[in-house]
Amino acid sequence: MNKKVLSVLVDNTSGVLNRVAGLFSRRGYNIDSLTVGETENPKYSRMTIVVTGDDDIIEQIIKQISKLEDIKKVDLLEPTSSVTRELILVKVKTNATQRQQIYAMTEIFRANIVNVEKDSLMIEIIGSQSKLQAFLTLLEDYEILELVRTGITGLARETK
Repeated sequence: MNKKVLSVLVDNTSGVLNRVAGLFSRRGYNIDSLTVGETENPKYSRMTIVVTGDDDIIEQIIKQISKLEDIKKVDLLEPTSSVTRELILVKVKTNATQRQQIYAMTEIFRANIVNVEKDSLMIEIIGSQSKLQAFLTLLEDYEILELVRTGITGLARETK
């Protein structure tokens, strides 16, 4: 089973997200992550959907999504020919001695400390999934109070 990233250009109308999610639900496919936002043209939105499955399942998903009325284009974002990113906000419990260690880690990973409280720090980190996983692995030595992920978003490198 492989994780695949789909970039889906859709009409920016009400109910589109529900129809796409419903298609996955009806077919018994799970969505690992889903991000949606307006494009450079306000008539359209772009959905970035991460799914897990073998090549036959992914092909079937693409065919089924493409049949929906509001869908304009579906692209499979291959790792070698696309750029994908994710954002994580993580709140970490800290004391005076841990702050400097965590600050050093954020510098190495080009993350940002976006909020400082007496006993915690909130860190923002953006990057590839491997970068984010490496950062979270280093944070395992600290108490993570809260964590939120945006899910992957991305675009193909070439212009079509």
